[in-house]
Amino acid sequence: MKNTQCLDVHPHDVQQVLTFLDAMEARDLALAQRCLAEHVVMQFPGAPAMHQLDDVVAWARQRYRRVSKTFHAVNHCLTPRQSIVVCHGELAVEWLDGSTSDSVRFIDRFELTDGLITRQDVWNDLALAQPAPHMTRPL
Repeated sequence: MKNTQCLDVHPHDVQQVLTFLDAMEARDLALAQRCLAEHVVMQFPGAPAMHQLDDVVAWARQRYRRVSKTFHAVNHCLTPRQSIVVCHGELAVEWLDGSTSDSVRFIDRFELTDGLITRQDVWNDLALAQPAPHMTRPL
């Protein structure tokens, strides 16, 4: 049976999410901001809910230098109140110490209303991929 609730009648919402993610990776915060609703909520693993891009950037800056994404799929579904876009794939990360990790799984789920992102929920395995702290030997 065909699910008529998942017809892709709002491809703009998928493009809006991809534009936002590309802008964040390029650190084009002005473009990324234009993709967000005024009262956006952004939730990342191990972090409090954030409502400003500057807060997200400051939080990320304490963890890694850069992250890039390879998408395996981008799915879109409509509900009566909003549009949902879910992306999943793999991250490549450059850590603060210059080391790198790749093939780190991620899922990003976005809610959009009137073409703007109102919520972003992020799940990933970055905590499992972090380099081990440098071991020091006792004197």
